[in-house]
Amino acid sequence: MSKKRQSLATLDRRTFVKAGGVAALSQVAAPFIISARGETALKIGVDEPLTGTYAAPGKNEVLGCQLAVDELNAKNGILGRKVEMLTEDSTSGDAGTAVQKARKLIERDNVNLLVGNVNSALSQAMAQVSNEKGIMHIVPGGHTDPITGADCKWNVFRVCNTTRMEANAVCGLLFKTYGKKWHFITPDYAFGHTLYQGCEADLKKLGGTVTGNELTPLGTTDFSAYLIKARAANPDVLVVLVQGNDMVNCLKQISQFGIDKQIHVAGTQQELESVEAMPPEARVGVWMFEWYWKQASGTPGLDAFIATVRKHTGGKVPTARNWFGYVTVHAYALACEKAKSIEGKAVAKALGGLELPPEVKLQPNKVYFRGGDHQLMLSAFIGELLQKGDGDPENLFKVNSIVSGDSIAPTVEETGCKMQMPA
Repeated sequence: MSKKRQSLATLDRRTFVKAGGVAALSQVAAPFIISARGETALKIGVDEPLTGTYAAPGKNEVLGCQLAVDELNAKNGILGRKVEMLTEDSTSGDAGTAVQKARKLIERDNVNLLVGNVNSALSQAMAQVSNEKGIMHIVPGGHTDPITGADCKWNVFRVCNTTRMEANAVCGLLFKTYGKKWHFITPDYAFGHTLYQGCEADLKKLGGTVTGNELTPLGTTDFSAYLIKARAANPDVLVVLVQGNDMVNCLKQISQFGIDKQIHVAGTQQELESVEAMPPEARVGVWMFEWYWKQASGTPGLDAFIATVRKHTGGKVPTARNWFGYVTVHAYALACEKAKSIEGKAVAKALGGLELPPEVKLQPNKVYFRGGDHQLMLSAFIGELLQKGDGDPENLFKVNSIVSGDSIAPTVEETGCKMQMPA
């Protein structure tokens, strides 16, 4: 993430985050009263990383949420009620802090919807709290499979892909393009573990082999020891699964050591925040974006969304994380309108199976929440990184194909989800 984007994101956040801290202004003030109807505002509590390894994607998800809130409030809010957004810093890797903030938002601030988290482990921990309290919870960007799989819950929905969807989107292409011997650099927590397991399973089906898997702690800055082992294993492909600042540091060091000249470098999930923050020579390989701004002309609503984001970021284009936050709030609003209620069970029932309209999905293919596991079926944008912008200085990814979520997602039965709605 560029210094420009960071500073502008920080400035924009001041419009809804209390100066000198991360608690939203609305958390220390009396609830906003709508004089026309005499009702308190509907509250959305956002529990995302604003500091640490995942601060850049966290801030961008928060910005996407805020843009959707602004759009709703410029019209009729949700069911005629204004929407108020309260934001807390979960940190990037402390589940205890994320849970504490989730409880504060639910128990003290009385939010109607809990949003978060970028970190999969934190998302899972927060889901325990939201389920205990019976509060609607949408996970914008935590990918580990169990959230909408074996640990699925009636009140929890997810916008981003599962790790198995990510693996299914690119493994066949990597095998065909680069070779059958793979070595992995994997973040050592829930997201990395399930993503590696998905890639390993796909590689085994294809007839390939794993030469090694380097587990790296969140926040690693020096990858040299892991990269030395990877080079010594002499694989066809070095598969990089780390994210955030870790992705930036890892690819920079791969480039510095010249490993990309000896071994094909690729991965599953890639993010514009990371790509912008790395030097041009580190932008190599085949990857998958979960949403990308450069699409075929004529995608309904896309130009307006890009223009709106650019107004808030000093001209920077939207990222997938902006879109995650934007979809999270709009999907909740659509479900409330469909249910004609903000009661949790009614909204959950309405959101299951909901198809996103063109001006919200902002991409080709059908995009909808599956009723059986509450997982969003979104497109995967598959292609290769560009060392310099193509047509636009910020167009740093060449999209070669866009595949539907249906084509890469395991069935509900395969996920292990056994959804149980409360009586």
